[in-house]
Amino acid sequence: MRTLATLPLLALLATLPTLASAQTARKVHDDAIVLDTHFDTPANLGRPGWTITDRHDTAKDGDQVDVPRMIEGGVDGGFFAIYTAQGPRTPEARRAARDAGFVRAVQIREMVARHPDVFQFVTTAEQARAVAASGKRFVFMSMENGTPVEADVSLLSTFHALGLTMASPVHFKNNDLADSATDKPEWNGLSPAGRTFVAEANRLGILLDASHASDQVLEQMIALSKAPIILSHSGVRAIYNHPRNVSDADLKLLAAKGGVVQINAFSAYMIDQPKIPERDAAMQALMVKAEAMRDMTPEQRGALMAERKAILERWPAPRATFADLMKHLEHAIQVAGIDHVGLSGDFDGGGGIEGFDGVADFPKVSAALLERGYSAADVAKVMGGNALRVLAAAQAAGDPAARVTIPQTN
Repeated sequence: MRTLATLPLLALLATLPTLASAQTARKVHDDAIVLDTHFDTPANLGRPGWTITDRHDTAKDGDQVDVPRMIEGGVDGGFFAIYTAQGPRTPEARRAARDAGFVRAVQIREMVARHPDVFQFVTTAEQARAVAASGKRFVFMSMENGTPVEADVSLLSTFHALGLTMASPVHFKNNDLADSATDKPEWNGLSPAGRTFVAEANRLGILLDASHASDQVLEQMIALSKAPIILSHSGVRAIYNHPRNVSDADLKLLAAKGGVVQINAFSAYMIDQPKIPERDAAMQALMVKAEAMRDMTPEQRGALMAERKAILERWPAPRATFADLMKHLEHAIQVAGIDHVGLSGDFDGGGGIEGFDGVADFPKVSAALLERGYSAADVAKVMGGNALRVLAAAQAAGDPAARVTIPQTN
């Protein structure tokens, strides 16, 4: 017969399997190379007083990536994006985009140089693994939207010399390279310049990224590329029918080429969002204001976040959950195979959902995969192994004479 004295002991014993499984999941996570293939965090680098080594608060300033939370989440590094918004397709706007792209590339390199005890800039999978083993965080450089090079694709070689290792041709709007998934068809896929973009990226060993591209662009990139390609932050259309998401048919094409889809955590691409014109107009006006205040002070950033919160409270919309993320992730695995799926939060660029709202939350995905019967090796592939594999494949397919060696420091 149990006594009152034995009840606390029994309760403690009942928790031991849970504690043990949590410790096992964390060890599996920490043993993997964990990376995110799309950080929009470089947009913060010009903000007065902002530094990535400080711990930020997503609820107050919207920031989702910083060093303390990378360490907490066991995130070894990632691809830091040179993002340029698609402006008018005029000579003046193209020059401005080119210059903005170079400024952002320098800012990323300066971020690493400013914190040599924390970061190391890398260009290869081998370097990334070595940096992770050293305890530092590795920094790859990517380009989201090819507008900095749309007027002169040969500029890809200059960005490559600065350390660019992944690039996408297009973003929300069509440009001179390709059709966007969220715009009306103009080129019916890649433009002639876009085909040159693919060929030049292949020559340089730059990993091609088709996130934000139309279905036709994706299919043409898969067909034309000499190397596997990546979708650096996308969802699956079978779970939620959105043009930004990839169809099962294209998932199979991507996998057959050896590529990988990195499932993102952007709520509007994961679940149905009812149309509320007033909210959409208010959010658009807020985005315009944010673009006009690129060098925001912490106080201005806080005010902007408070305004955003007020808009969402006045016209609330459902927010995707961790369960939704796992639905997208598992469907992609079922269709494409475990060797062709990874993860990206799309953090600091609009991503973030309930239960997965910053880099500190990455261990939750590893634990969830293990609970669903996936192996430690499977987790390592999803957390970063697959992305590093396709990067290495893209570089191996490139012209050896075009390779750039970035000096590594101890």
